This record gives sequence, C-alpha cells and structure tokens, in this order.
Amino acid sequence: MTGAITDVAGLAVGHHTDTRRPTGCTVVLTPQGAVAGVDVRGAAPGTRETELLSPLNAVETVHAILLSGGSAFGLDAAGGVMRWLDERGHGVVVGPARVPIVPAAILFDLWVGDNTIRPDAAAGYAACEAAGTAAPAEGNVGAGAGATLGKLFGIGRAMKGGIGTASATVDGITVGALVAVNAMGDVIDPATGRPVAGARTPDGSALLGTMAAWRAGDLPAPLQPGGATTIGVVATDAVLSKAQANKVAQMAHDGLARCIDPVHTMADGDTIFALATGASGRSAHVTVLGAFAAQVMTAAVLRAVRAARGLPGLPAANDL
Repeated sequence: MTGAITDVAGLAVGHHTDTRRPTGCTVVLTPQGAVAGVDVRGAAPGTRETELLSPLNAVETVHAILLSGGSAFGLDAAGGVMRWLDERGHGVVVGPARVPIVPAAILFDLWVGDNTIRPDAAAGYAACEAAGTAAPAEGNVGAGAGATLGKLFGIGRAMKGGIGTASATVDGITVGALVAVNAMGDVIDPATGRPVAGARTPDGSALLGTMAAWRAGDLPAPLQPGGATTIGVVATDAVLSKAQANKVAQMAHDGLARCIDPVHTMADGDTIFALATGASGRSAHVTVLGAFAAQVMTAAVLRAVRAARGLPGLPAANDL
C-alpha cells in the first residue's frame, strides 16, 4: 500500500530530527481545527490532552497532534507547537484568548545515545516550521529517529525502528496513517506470517522469532515498564463526530495487532489518535472507515521498518 497521511486534505506534517542522539518529534498540523479521538492500549503511556478527546468533554476540535521521542520529557515539545499556532492566531476561543489544542504522545527512545538529549519546545516549533503537504520522510526521522523494536530479550538483541506512513481511498473518502514504531515485540508481515524485524538470536546474526522462542521455553527476563511504545495518527477527510473519531482510533489498533507481536504489552504505551478534517464534506460509514484505518496502519508500520536504517549495534530490517 502506498500514499501518505498528507493525502488527507487539510493536513500538514513536519519532522524535527536531532542527530546528536538521535531523537526527534513529528507534528500533524490542522490549524483550521479537526475533530479528534484517541485510543490508548499500552500499559505504559505518556500522553497529553487525551482526556479532552472524550465525547463527554467540551472542546470539539484540535489544531495539531504531536508524536515525540524522549519519553515523558518529550511532552515538552508540545509547548513549541502551541507557540507556533498561537503566533498565527490558531486556537479555541476562550474568553479573551485563543488556546491551541495539541494532544501528544511520546515513546521511549532513551536507549540510544545520550539520554539527556530530548525533544523540547524548540524541537516542536521546528517541526511546525518544517511542516508541509508533501509525503513526509520515513525511517530514521522525527519521532522515529531513535525508535527501536524487538526488545523482549534486551536492547542488545533489538533492531532499529522508525516512522512510516500510508493511505487509501474508499468511496471518495481518504484515510491515512502515520506511525512511529518503537515496539517491544517483533514486526510481522501479515502476508507471510514471518518476522520482518524484531528480537535477534544471541549472536545477533538472524531474527529469533519471539513467539516461537517463547513456545520453546526461552522466556524473557522481567520487563521494565515504559521501555517501548508505538504511537500514531490515523486521519480522514470525512466528516466525523468525536464519538466516531474515537471509534476509528480504536479500530486502527487492529492494524498494530496484525503486524506487531506481541503488542499492547506492559512495557508499551501504544496510543493512536484519529483526526477528521471534514474536507471532503462527506459523512462516512464508520465501520468501513475504521477497517481501512487498520489496513493503512499496518502498511505504515511495515513501511516504517523497511525504511529504517541501522545504527551501531542496532541493525535495521534491510541489514538482515
């Protein structure tokens, strides 16, 4: 599956990559406002403004979604996104002010390099400055710069993750996905059932196959919560309510479950946001839309892993 989340009218995407570590952040801008939902499945999430996206709560639209490395420190980058939007007059009118709404989620990439280097407000602002409507770069950029995967047997047997995107059109409505793959588990190609990247054998030369190793009795040491997390956004140009956007975000997690094994673990904070720009002016069959959201999410995960480039001690899929 090809395409990109920027095929959805009304969106711009920007990366900021800090090559010193590496780490980074990625912003999906919707300055005109978009309806949003979220679904959190991992047991160790790091998020901001997710409660606001409940259909029970008042604010109806958001102005950006931020995906960031840096663990909980990376939530600081959302402040830079807010500043960028505020300088341009975007936000929800609250009394005398306009307040930009920027939900965010982070992944743990502090395994790689100097962990005192993390995305901050300046990084979030820079990602906004870099945003455009062209297909965003994939692999070792933005929130995927320091991403790793296959960590169930330790970081020494892990591989490089990354960020990827894909889109599809059904009945004149476009749905796209953007995902930073930093999973604890392996990435599996559903077409073959075989690992694409993940935990490696003790000598590091080949893919282990985590579930097969477990069945054979090779079990991991106790896991430290919060050492992983896959985060992403699905977006559409359909007209959705907040409740419908939340349902689409929920169904999009099926796309992770098809290609990450295991997923939603105690050490992952897996979070997917959904955005509806309404640019098509058309309502959607939510079940159909959610099913395609899962499909493009799977495609985006596979593209992220295949676009990744290895780092010292962390080979990428193409290296094996």
